[in-house]
Amino acid sequence: MLAIFNSPNLPYVFGYGGASVLILLALFLWCWLAEPRCLLNGVIFNILFVVFWAWLGITIIATQNNLLIMITGTAFVIVVLILALIWASMAILLLWNAWIVWRRESHSLANMLTLFLGLGLLLLTILTIFVDRLPQPLQVLVFTVNTILNYGTLILFNFITSLVLYQFYPIRYRQQYIIVLGAGLLHGDTVSPLLAARIERGMKFYRKQIAKGQPAPKMIFSGGQGADEKLSEAKAMRTYAVLHGIPLEDTLLEDMSTTTQENLRFSDALIQKRELTKHYRAIFVSNNYHIFRAGLFARNAGLSANGKGAHTSFYYLPNAVLREFVAVTLMHKRRHMIVLGFILLFAAAALLVSFH
Repeated sequence: MLAIFNSPNLPYVFGYGGASVLILLALFLWCWLAEPRCLLNGVIFNILFVVFWAWLGITIIATQNNLLIMITGTAFVIVVLILALIWASMAILLLWNAWIVWRRESHSLANMLTLFLGLGLLLLTILTIFVDRLPQPLQVLVFTVNTILNYGTLILFNFITSLVLYQFYPIRYRQQYIIVLGAGLLHGDTVSPLLAARIERGMKFYRKQIAKGQPAPKMIFSGGQGADEKLSEAKAMRTYAVLHGIPLEDTLLEDMSTTTQENLRFSDALIQKRELTKHYRAIFVSNNYHIFRAGLFARNAGLSANGKGAHTSFYYLPNAVLREFVAVTLMHKRRHMIVLGFILLFAAAALLVSFH
């Protein structure tokens, strides 16, 4: 094994390893550019990330340059220690975020995900530390929960990678339509800061496209009227956009939808009715944490549209991303249930052994 680190082998390490990195990079770019609304892109990118750093590390060691090895080795250890510290402090960080959200947002179940996860991780950490003192069945239970947590962390990491990558997908400024996805209104008639960020992002794209000499796109405001709302989200959004300089004739309303799927499906129907074709150029706009899931819905509905994300306050992101993660995981629940089934099967076998 150590023979690969000899200096004469450096060209082979650099060449074959570099070729592997380039092949993975080409595969990733081909998949991502062809279809950015896919969790497989995150898997390929993460594999590319690991292979690249492994290749770089082996190449540096193979140079047998002690100064270079010392500098990069020290940097690597520092990064690992920082990541380990963050991971070890995750329960505390989640509880801290929950406290901030509790002070600034409504006390809804959706806004308490970091609180529940933080408390769960804290309890699990304590049980894991003292696991040797627990009865054997409880040891099996703690081990099983840790295994499920590790699996959940793996798919969460892949989801976040896919979500981040989607933010960078290039969209050309030659769209015919900008679909702004709705969200709940404050006091039943007022655009919330979160919804305003979506409208502002759509208006920014609208103005930039015109500045580039392209025809003005139509802005479709999509959102129905909830039971506790005095008007539809679509009307409230259009009023906001017109007050901020968007010409009324460049706006359209889709005011029947109640979910993201309906936002996209009903907006698609409205466009097809206008264009008399399924082939058109459009984007949708939502908050940055939401656009990847909206993209999955668009792909499932056969829409070729991709999304532009609006800024979201940093403190709000952990809860929002967790909520999106749960929703996307449930969209693929069959494959995850199979994995969980195997984990629970092994746990049941371990419990049977412990009782004998």
